[in-house]
Amino acid sequence: MTESNRIEYKLQLTDNLEKEVIAFLNTKEGGIIYIGIDDRGAVIGIEDPDTIQLKVKDRLKHNIKPSCLGLFEVINEVQDGKDIIKIIIASGSEKPYYLRKQGMTERGCFLRIGSAAEPMTISMIEDLFSKRTRNSIGKIVSNRQDLTFEQLKIYYEAKNLKLNDNFANNLELLALNGAFNYVAYLMADENSNSIKVAKYSSMNRVDLLETKEYGYCSLIKATKSVLNKFEIENRVTSKITSKERINTNLWDEIALREAIINAIIHNDYSREIPPKFEIFPDRVEITSYGSLFDGMTKDDFFSGLSLPRNKEIMRIYRDLDMVEQLGSGVPRILESYSRDSFVFGDSYIRMIFPASSPVHKTTEQVTEQVTEQVTEQVKRLILNFEDRKYSSKELMSILSLNHRPSFLYNYLKPALNLRLIKMTIPDKPNSSNQKYELTELGRTLRENKL
Repeated sequence: MTESNRIEYKLQLTDNLEKEVIAFLNTKEGGIIYIGIDDRGAVIGIEDPDTIQLKVKDRLKHNIKPSCLGLFEVINEVQDGKDIIKIIIASGSEKPYYLRKQGMTERGCFLRIGSAAEPMTISMIEDLFSKRTRNSIGKIVSNRQDLTFEQLKIYYEAKNLKLNDNFANNLELLALNGAFNYVAYLMADENSNSIKVAKYSSMNRVDLLETKEYGYCSLIKATKSVLNKFEIENRVTSKITSKERINTNLWDEIALREAIINAIIHNDYSREIPPKFEIFPDRVEITSYGSLFDGMTKDDFFSGLSLPRNKEIMRIYRDLDMVEQLGSGVPRILESYSRDSFVFGDSYIRMIFPASSPVHKTTEQVTEQVTEQVTEQVKRLILNFEDRKYSSKELMSILSLNHRPSFLYNYLKPALNLRLIKMTIPDKPNSSNQKYELTELGRTLRENKL
């Protein structure tokens, strides 16, 4: 692999790193910089990669304007047994980006041309500035300023990340005037944003079977609630052949998760319209509002070209390990579903995933299917469940079990996988306060004596 318009090699961390990053930020395709590889593509490696990672993040945070936080990712990789640093840079929506010390001048603005970072002319700078996105939710002032962020702090602490007193500034939750912006509003404990998951009994939107709302809280919490809802909806179907039993989810789990998170992160919240999730008897439809950026083609989109609409949200979701590498979402979806699964409207992008079998089944059909998979251990667990919540210790006591691994792998986990029981704190599966209760299906099987 050689240097190109999207790839730059550096033997070591140099003073012109920011220049190269700015060139990629100002280019439609973005790019990748490798540190520890020479110009010929030979892996040389680096020493103390952790220190270099911190230096890179600090320099890009402080030396580039406008802020590029959320537009880059610094990763330590091992190639040929040697440590290297990989910097993934997305194309920015607030072009032109420039060196803080040089300002928006020919000496501060650069563009990737071929395999080099070239200075931009004044006319190019002025043209880009005139097109700069001005409806960024980072610039929109929240209509509420009495915001609290206890939920956000809890999620960060769960990742051993501490939000200090300056967190609002560090996470770019402030508008230019110092007031909370719309990103802060979405991340706050209370807001009016609500994400709906609707289920229909017919192929159109006429016969509504069920609707759930997840919101009025931190967008992180709402996202986790939607993911949990679809984990329940994405049931397993079984096909028995002469040689084996083949278990298949209604939708590919990885693609579905990527689609849900992508829709939430890249939604155009400046319109104050949340993404929408709809389940039909034969498919799921996930709609994110906001069309392709000007100049971005469908081929760019499908290739994984990363141009985050909401870089501040992207940065927070990456902090919390809720997204993979920049630009990986769509390619991961395409591993399971074709390009035809995407519909591009004038004001939205919709993903349509067909179900592997009918989504809605009668209680009798579901019960029969699950019963086939219930082991004697799971049967014993369900029959001993009353209509209350139990800790794992209480369940082990009821079953007269002393060996925890045996309980987990033979009783608890199979029952969870079959959706016969559920966690009371699904966001924190390892919580010391975790308890378990029967699902509606679990109660049905218990009443039928399995």
